[in-house]
Amino acid sequence: MRLSKCRKCGCMKGTLENLKSSLPLLKIKDAKELLRHVNEWSEQLEPLEYPCFGCKYCIPPEAMTLLTSKYPALASATLSNCEFEASNASWPSIEGEYTVLDKSAPVAVSTLASVKLEEKLARLKPAGLCIIGKTETENIGIDKIVTNIISNPGIRSLIVAGKDPEGHQSGKTLLALWENGVDKKMRVIGSKGRRPILKNITPSDVTAFQKQIRIDDMIGCENTKTLTKKINELSQKAASASPSLKTVHGFIPVGTKSLSSCGCHGDCGDQAAISISLPKPAASVPTVTVKKHSKSSVKLDKAGYFVILPSKKNGSILVEHYSYDNKFLRKIRGRNSRDIYFTIINNKWVTELSHAAYLGKELARAELSLKKGFKFVQDGA
Repeated sequence: MRLSKCRKCGCMKGTLENLKSSLPLLKIKDAKELLRHVNEWSEQLEPLEYPCFGCKYCIPPEAMTLLTSKYPALASATLSNCEFEASNASWPSIEGEYTVLDKSAPVAVSTLASVKLEEKLARLKPAGLCIIGKTETENIGIDKIVTNIISNPGIRSLIVAGKDPEGHQSGKTLLALWENGVDKKMRVIGSKGRRPILKNITPSDVTAFQKQIRIDDMIGCENTKTLTKKINELSQKAASASPSLKTVHGFIPVGTKSLSSCGCHGDCGDQAAISISLPKPAASVPTVTVKKHSKSSVKLDKAGYFVILPSKKNGSILVEHYSYDNKFLRKIRGRNSRDIYFTIINNKWVTELSHAAYLGKELARAELSLKKGFKFVQDGA
């Protein structure tokens, strides 16, 4: 907690949240004492700058690994389920930070922690590339990959390239998952990642993933020409597949049983065309239909109200804070909406959730007005 970088990192935030949920399960004096410290440390966290900085040695997860190795019963309680929402009607089933180029193409690419590589390769639009995106975590990131791949039977190959995140080892964990599967606790067998526990998919999903695709290990490669060549090669293999698969963008994974594009283990015959129907995604969560809310839904905040004044002259945003008897309390000035609203939240100058949501929306509009040059008029709450 003494390191500024750690106080702004998702690894520390996630570890403290996991400790809050798991420590009460240990009915010992030391656990109560540690929990007291954890609550204090949580208040010292700064606005999140990045989910993971990719440090070579990441202290928080290493500490958590030591705890769960001493108390194995805590393992399942120290990794919260990802709150991603699966769509039954569209693909990708799970939304995320990736680019879809051709839904019917046979090749998917993970660039691991190499974000710029994803952007460069996506711009080239190589033939045969279905979807490309980063994978920085060895748990939720892999949950999403598995769910999206098994919900699109046309994908037959996954290329794992780019820089493998230190400690997390999401790339090596993907390889271990494909080769070894998971144990009874859904821990990826053979992975040396910090928390390779998959909590949003099932063992049958893992089996389907292993049978559907093959993985090409190109970890460390950031050369777009080399990767484009590999994508073309895999795409050509799909095109030259057996007659029953020629109309489907896919090929039989090396070392696995014969798997036809329709998902059955056998021979479907030389059909002229095979239609791909997307099965129900593995991760299924409720979908909430929003209701229309009037402006009066924003509650009056006892902490006061804010007047937002973006200045094109100096490229900054001035926020004036008033009490509800119109007493001028303070000025908050910044160059981006994120820093301003975190400053307001951290100082507890907003106490109603609806007011905080409204403030975030208006600050984002004010920042956009500076970037795009349009006149900003603050919306009534």
